[in-house]
Amino acid sequence: MVRRAFLGVLAALCAAVGVPASAQPNPDFWVTNTSGRQINEIYVSPSTDTNWGEDWLREHVLPSGQRFPIRPRRDGTCVFDIRVVFADGSSEERRRVNVCAVNEVAFTSAGSVARGQSQANADFRLVNRSGRTIQQIFVSPSSDQNWGADRLGQNVLPPGRAFTVTLPRDGTCVYDIRVVYDNNTAAEKRRINTCQIQDVIFP
Repeated sequence: MVRRAFLGVLAALCAAVGVPASAQPNPDFWVTNTSGRQINEIYVSPSTDTNWGEDWLREHVLPSGQRFPIRPRRDGTCVFDIRVVFADGSSEERRRVNVCAVNEVAFTSAGSVARGQSQANADFRLVNRSGRTIQQIFVSPSSDQNWGADRLGQNVLPPGRAFTVTLPRDGTCVYDIRVVYDNNTAAEKRRINTCQIQDVIFP
């Protein structure tokens, strides 16, 4: 009875000061520049917004080969649009990226090429930064009920290495990804739009 009363008081206090009862998802991520060009501006806004807001770089620039941390407000928002402007005035965008499920969004020399949905390129690199060897990788459309075959087969993915996952160009972009480590623990990332990112990084 005392415990129930205490929890009720705690919930009331949280509501009074605007603090959520449970921790909000973490939307922090890195913008990585491997384009071979300097990025002069970075804009990040919730996909529900109609304007880009302020330049995150301000007076700074992001040379090729470096990355910049983005730390949005932790209000439960996870799906963002990201736009970069290069030194030559050209720009690229990534739309509807679930940044709570990835910790890096890369802009590469391949650029963002507008394609028809049936030609969308969902291939991505799975990067292992976990400190453990990954023994299995499973990737399946988020609409599927099973994981399918292990993508690594007889191979493994040591820490610090990357593995390219090649996917059919059938218009599918949203995938679930599961890895199994050498201690038999597993980690998953759900509903990743791999048509909009280059790298998926574990953990």
